[in-house]
Amino acid sequence: GAEVVFSVDCTKLKDYFSPGKREFDRIYFNFPHCGRKSGVAKNRELLARFFHSSAEVLAEGGEVHVALCNGQGGTPADQPRREWHNSWQIVAVAAGAGFILSDVHPFKAETIHGYKCTGYRSQDKSFCVEGALNHIFTRSTPLVCLTPLSCRIQLGSQSVSFRVPEVLVDKINRGFLAPNSNHPVQTVKEKLIAGLSQAFPLQDTDSCLSLLHQGHLRGVCHSNVFWVTLSPEETPGTEEMSHTLAKAVVFSRVDFCQDTETQVQEGCHSPKHFCLRPSLLPHARAITQEGAFPPGTLHVLSGPVFRKCRITPHSMPVFHEMLMVFAASRGTESSCVQMLVNNIRTTIHSLHQTGITPDISLQEAASPGTAELNDFAAFEWQLGKIQYFICTAGDPPGSCVGTVRTSHELTSSELVVVFASLNLDLLAMLLCGIPDWRMLWTWDTRFLQQFPRGELRLFRSFSLYPPSYVHDVSFWVPDGEQFDEVAFHTVARGVSGEMVVSIELRDSFQQPGTGRSSLCYRLTFQCCDRALSCPEAAERQLRLRRQIQQLLGVTLR
Repeated sequence: GAEVVFSVDCTKLKDYFSPGKREFDRIYFNFPHCGRKSGVAKNRELLARFFHSSAEVLAEGGEVHVALCNGQGGTPADQPRREWHNSWQIVAVAAGAGFILSDVHPFKAETIHGYKCTGYRSQDKSFCVEGALNHIFTRSTPLVCLTPLSCRIQLGSQSVSFRVPEVLVDKINRGFLAPNSNHPVQTVKEKLIAGLSQAFPLQDTDSCLSLLHQGHLRGVCHSNVFWVTLSPEETPGTEEMSHTLAKAVVFSRVDFCQDTETQVQEGCHSPKHFCLRPSLLPHARAITQEGAFPPGTLHVLSGPVFRKCRITPHSMPVFHEMLMVFAASRGTESSCVQMLVNNIRTTIHSLHQTGITPDISLQEAASPGTAELNDFAAFEWQLGKIQYFICTAGDPPGSCVGTVRTSHELTSSELVVVFASLNLDLLAMLLCGIPDWRMLWTWDTRFLQQFPRGELRLFRSFSLYPPSYVHDVSFWVPDGEQFDEVAFHTVARGVSGEMVVSIELRDSFQQPGTGRSSLCYRLTFQCCDRALSCPEAAERQLRLRRQIQQLLGVTLR
């Protein structure tokens, strides 16, 4: 009862089917080839046109299956793997039409009833399909070019708004820690709280924690925080965001550098200056100063914190911090800390025993000596080695799992306050085997669909072997200025939409006579959850070149 159509041009599929019959759930193309001795370039072009044509007739949630001979695809699944330039580069070609590779498995002709392999050199004879692979592609969520976003908050009795830094536009108010959230970060938090509540009287104080911090930040590098300017006026489009392609956002150098130049001129201690909170510690200290703070009760605060940082696989400009604070009688703080750490270790170990077997390397490449967490035992080692030292302030854990600190700020000389901070994002990545922190923030619904409410499961990537593109940029540094690499990385994050996965200093040069300094960086573009084509990466590189001139004052070479 099926309808069979012959002589269909694979590059013009919509021309052969009426509008009511264009919603195909599956499109199969077994061993495409231009015919005769056509080279890889022509076959890439064939695939590119086929994928664009398939996008016009594929149903939402549909799949495109393409079988290729061993080595043709150019992915790590091919054994042996051809050199990239000598392959059909199928993942990169499909990305140009908005497809991502979601699965790949061996092609087994014997399992297809009535299938006969023919067509070798356009003849009625079979060709070798040993080691052939079936590549399964699905639609990608569209690439996002975010529009400027203003966020309105209540500050005392006044309603004020501030412009969200470009790099954080799609990460404000995502609600991952909402009570009904099934996000793995929330599940990790719930499991930890359940374990802690068995050992401590516990009070969860997440409500009404302001996103902003005002004035001086002790122990925090002021150039690594996101400073914002408040405005009392109503701002159109507050907390709204466009997920469609839009005109590139352009900020002036004055706006971008207000956190350095203006702060130096007016003083970072000024109460007029606000920043997005880089830590929950100020909120915790406020709790300790609010009258009665009985010893033994564990107060738990959690929420997103923000900081500028270099681009590495596990350095996050925003992550969810879980901060625990309690008061202990002087002389007993060491045993209390040990009890807290042991409880956390036991809880995480119990999650590991539920069947999740993570295999992920959480290594901070920019920090030599950081422990590599390539298995659960390594994670337990670092958790057991959490630094315990006396201090009064500091950054929250970034690429490390957590820290424990003590303070003598209470008016009572008999009590010592203990602060314990955990990076919930890194814990979720480790327990669920999520290799890239950006996946935690994806808009693709296939991510959260893998995590039922209250359950942690091993993550299965829906975008395999995403293509990467390398671009270099070199420029003269402004005379007499120290180049701010963190600012450079922050611009790259914002302009690319977090599609730059690494930035490497390739060369530095000082011109004889003038003393001018030149730097050359290599940027690698790659997207973990969306289709990124070569032209799109090139376009973002051009935007980056324009923005670093405007924002950082460099002169391109």
